Amino acid sequence: MRIECIAIGTELLTTSRMDTNSVWLSQRLADLGLALDRKTAVGDSREQLRSLFLEALHRSDLILCTGGLGPTFDDFTKEVLAEVLGAPLQEDLEVRREIEGFFTALNRPMPLTNLKQALVPEGAEAMHNPLGTAPGIYWENPEGHPGRRIVLLPGVPREMKHLWEYQVEPRLQALAGRKIHTLRMLVGSVGESALEVRTTPLRKKHGHLDWTILASLGQVELVARSTEPQELEAARLDLATELGPDLVCVGTATLEETLLSLLKARHETLALAESMTGGLIASRLTAVPGASEAFLGGAVVYSPRAKEVLSRVDPQLIQAHGTVSEACTRALAEGIRAQLQSTWSLAVTGNAGPGQDPGASAPLGTCFMAVSGPRGTHAISQHFPGERTAVQARTTSWALDFLRRTMLA
Repeated sequence: MRIECIAIGTELLTTSRMDTNSVWLSQRLADLGLALDRKTAVGDSREQLRSLFLEALHRSDLILCTGGLGPTFDDFTKEVLAEVLGAPLQEDLEVRREIEGFFTALNRPMPLTNLKQALVPEGAEAMHNPLGTAPGIYWENPEGHPGRRIVLLPGVPREMKHLWEYQVEPRLQALAGRKIHTLRMLVGSVGESALEVRTTPLRKKHGHLDWTILASLGQVELVARSTEPQELEAARLDLATELGPDLVCVGTATLEETLLSLLKARHETLALAESMTGGLIASRLTAVPGASEAFLGGAVVYSPRAKEVLSRVDPQLIQAHGTVSEACTRALAEGIRAQLQSTWSLAVTGNAGPGQDPGASAPLGTCFMAVSGPRGTHAISQHFPGERTAVQARTTSWALDFLRRTMLA
């Protein structure tokens, strides 16, 4: 089966928004034993979209589209597709009632422009969207194109995912091949190239698996796929032995989810003192539901005064060693732990640039991390390349992983 995905929206052609929907759909197709052959991003141009639909109908059996189903002037996916297939748009009264009910539940008047979302091409089927006002569209065997299936999904990721799971995937089960199983191993504080070299012998040993290495700032995912789960389990056992403490987790969990689970299992708590990362560590932790069971809170100690007041760092220590130093970072960790009476604390200082911090001598990219806990205080320093946001992101991941490793030592 030839499958392609079309992501619609001018914003996807700029730096303001990334197309994550097609990546997610690709994985869900793989889980069904289906493969995505092509994906395309197209702007809000009727002519370009019309041309792309004509090409897709000629070359693909299943066409998945995301975006362009909203109520505004630049949402015209349904209209263009209906024109291409010569099918008139008709109002679906049930969809109209759902849209009106959506606004009634919010106690807000419904803009008349939303009524265009109740229009469905003749021969197509509207898919109920309980999370928004844009119904999905499922169109099988449109006139003149037997054997083709077209799926229109909202561009909002949570709406798209809900419709896929509850409306689209059940319809595609009959088309599925052998189920593809996935082994994902998250590795912390190890570079992509180093991990590739280190795991080459084992990946060759398990060469019948489909391998991928996915790098992000501060962590790497090692992914294998197969139709045989026992083959993945054999690879997992070998790699777990090789990776040792570098292995954060197996499965879909994130670094922060793994860390919070460890804290909860041990009935322990955490406090933070962040300088250079400016709250990024706390943001990642609090994005996890139930984080409050282990994460007590923290302080963004950005200025020397904040370090002195919120973490009780001695001003003379700052004067002697500077704000970006191991001594200051240790003091921050110990101070915030005492303030919040937590089992563990994590502190970060550094210089993310783009210029030299006034009163600090640390080179650009320098960061210090300190963990204070029942067995004392431990600190490390790192130097990361890249621009400001990249240095902050790398530091955040390394700091979380440093805490995990310290807890397990």
